[in-house]
Amino acid sequence: MDRDFGMEVLTTAEMERADRLTIAAGTPGFALMLSAGQAVAEAAMDLVEEGPILVVVGAGNNGGDGFVAAAELAARGREVSVILVCERDSLRGDAASAAKGWKHPVLPFNPQAIGKPALIIDALFGAGLNRPVEGEPYEMIEAINANGAPVLSIDLPSGINGTTAAVMGIAINATETVTFFRRKPAHLLLPGRMHCGRKVRVADIGIAADVLAEIAPQTFENVPQTWRRSFPVPRIDGHKYARGHAVVVSGDIAATGAARLSARGCLRAGAGLVTLATPRDALAVNAAALTAVMIRAVDGVVELAELLTDKRLNALVIGPGAGVGDRTRDFVLTALSAQRSLVLDADALTSFATGPDRLFEAIKACHARQVVLTPHEGEFPRLFSDISNKHPNRSKLERARAAAERSGAVVLLKGPDTVVASPDGRAGIASNAPPWLATAGAGDVLAGMIAAMLAQGVSAFEAASIGVWMHGEAAREAGPGLIAEDLPEVLPAVFRRLYDAFEIDY
Repeated sequence: MDRDFGMEVLTTAEMERADRLTIAAGTPGFALMLSAGQAVAEAAMDLVEEGPILVVVGAGNNGGDGFVAAAELAARGREVSVILVCERDSLRGDAASAAKGWKHPVLPFNPQAIGKPALIIDALFGAGLNRPVEGEPYEMIEAINANGAPVLSIDLPSGINGTTAAVMGIAINATETVTFFRRKPAHLLLPGRMHCGRKVRVADIGIAADVLAEIAPQTFENVPQTWRRSFPVPRIDGHKYARGHAVVVSGDIAATGAARLSARGCLRAGAGLVTLATPRDALAVNAAALTAVMIRAVDGVVELAELLTDKRLNALVIGPGAGVGDRTRDFVLTALSAQRSLVLDADALTSFATGPDRLFEAIKACHARQVVLTPHEGEFPRLFSDISNKHPNRSKLERARAAAERSGAVVLLKGPDTVVASPDGRAGIASNAPPWLATAGAGDVLAGMIAAMLAQGVSAFEAASIGVWMHGEAAREAGPGLIAEDLPEVLPAVFRRLYDAFEIDY
């Protein structure tokens, strides 16, 4: 039941449409509810082998799933009780039909009725909640969280908005969550993901994958299945120039480390050659610290433009340690004019904070669609103040999408739930980054890794997606205590796992 049924991520509206399309094709809605409730019962049996189970039931279809689960568990010999938010006679539709299958009394909607169960099944609100939790439901959620019993949430922990991942005043802290057909944004985005528990099970309830062709979802979980066809694999008859030649721009002598981290990440991630474009006063320190990365003295835009007359240099990283100001802005505009694939990070983003439209117009004017912007949450408002200020309650996914459309570039909004968004509307959410990845210099390595993918001919959306996923996996491979220098060194292990998963010989 808990295998991955696909990388598509559905909003609550898209999931409702999947239900409607399935019902229109001949599957009754109550049959879907029966399958959902049975899947919840299976998960509950896995979670606790013995002891009483309490099901807290709401008035909608989520509550109907809860009634089905309660009846199924009772039929399997488990001790089950039900707390209902309303009068049973007030239920409508499939939820009312499910309630008829529960042949026992229901307990009053009162926190004192919870008792000391071995497991609580949360069937209160589900994914469609769009208003703040208040009154008795608030008190019930508060009591469930304080109870100490493990909690299995149906679809989403009650109190979480399924599309935005926002906490609507208060939310259940689940131990595990069971959802249906496909994940929802709130299973991957914060803060919703933090409430879902250690595992989100995706259950097959009889919705055919064919409905996705009509729904045409634009959001995906950032997993290898999403970008498998774009993943670059060196040819047996290839050579280093076939794998691209990336350029990383270094800052001055007091700020060279970030660019070196980026250059090493770029080389480890598969670029055939990497050149560090460094000011002359920093040439010696950079040369002394690098071996396989080449060094080229570049003090200004004239020398950068001259360097880029070599068409083999096909991808650039500008930003890590570059310094904020005219020099960095001019380097970015020169690279865009030269029609190179480009990763803009850190100082390159901040350098356009006073005039972001100049950057966006340059991206669009030269038709350089292979541009990736990599802001973290602190840098994002500097470039996209209109999006941040006018829509403060937008989800991270919505903000990244709006920024990609606004800028004409792929926008990678960093964090524990990194979102990669394309101007064409596609977006991916990554959830594989461990907490110890939040360390100085990790973003510099990521910028280099993305540039390596661009250098190998991967398009910007897929290059950013691959880079983000591999970055998270490298952090997992390195483990707690990670520092940024560790990330490039563990990439070979990540590549081996990918090659094994993709059945690629090496």
